[in-house]
Amino acid sequence: MNNRFGISIFTLALASLTGCSSPDTVAPRSLPIHQNWTLQPGSTVGGYAVIGSLGDVSVELGGSAVHAPFDGRIEPLEGGDCVVFSTPEVPAYLFRLCGLSKPAVGDMQQGDKIGRGQMLQFAAMRKQPDGTWAIVEPGLDILERTVQQP
Repeated sequence: MNNRFGISIFTLALASLTGCSSPDTVAPRSLPIHQNWTLQPGSTVGGYAVIGSLGDVSVELGGSAVHAPFDGRIEPLEGGDCVVFSTPEVPAYLFRLCGLSKPAVGDMQQGDKIGRGQMLQFAAMRKQPDGTWAIVEPGLDILERTVQQP
């Protein structure tokens, strides 16, 4: 009986060292935009936060969830309350999502819930040869995958 107790303590100690680690934290991502506009998400106007700017598509969610359109990764965006979704499915593009409360960060599977919000500000960006990102019109299919339940 003492041997089983010793093995159980050893198993618990080993599990705590290997399988019960805290989730990785995701550092904010810098996202240099090719177009230079004065008002960007994260700016303030009259004491109110700007959550969208030129090039964003606004979708009234009414508290509904948004989902990962592909397998990919969510990173917080520097200087604002937005996140960036990247995926190897479309490597030359990033998707900026603003207006979500407590969005998830880290690796995502297609259909995973990113977060909820009243209003989603969605921007699609294409990588430029100089390393900056230009805001482009998002594909309807990608936006639909983001706002519809899988």
